[in-house]
Formats: sequence, C-alpha cells, structure tokens
Amino acid sequence: MVIDCCTLWLSNVMLAERDVGDEVKKLLSVLQSSSGKIVLVSNEVGSGIVPDNKLGRDFRDEQGRLNQKLAALSDRVDLVVAGLPLRIKG
Repeated sequence: MVIDCCTLWLSNVMLAERDVGDEVKKLLSVLQSSSGKIVLVSNEVGSGIVPDNKLGRDFRDEQGRLNQKLAALSDRVDLVVAGLPLRIKG
C-alpha cells in the first residue's frame, strides 16, 4: 500500500481544527496493526525558510514531529532530494 502524502494528511487535520495529537495516535495505531508492506510519502518542510505566520510555524513543527514518529516505526527511511535517494535508516 502507498500512502501519499502524510504532509497533505496533516494539513487537512490542522485546517479542520482536529486534535493533531489524537489523530497522529490513531494513524500510528493503524500503521502498527497493519500487515504487509506500506510505503509512506512525506515532505521535509523544516529545511526551508521559517514561515511568517503561526499556522505555518505550527505546521512545520507538527510535520517534523510526525516524520520522526513515522520514521521510528519504519524499517527503512529514504530521503529523496532532486530525485536522488539517500538511505537514512534500514
């Protein structure tokens, strides 16, 4: 299964003003209980400029935390920059 993209998922959660912590816990629970191969696609948003508004900064921080939690669950993590993969884990 391919989940593309965790960044858009988080954006939708935040814009719907749902509790990010609760929603992330639900997502992690589903991923942990799933069998089979799952490929997650997510953006690294913390390497760019600092957003000039609170929502943007909150989103950047939440995305970083989500990526860390997803990586902790994953057997393999690759960072892809300009089409070039760099193995981070696994």
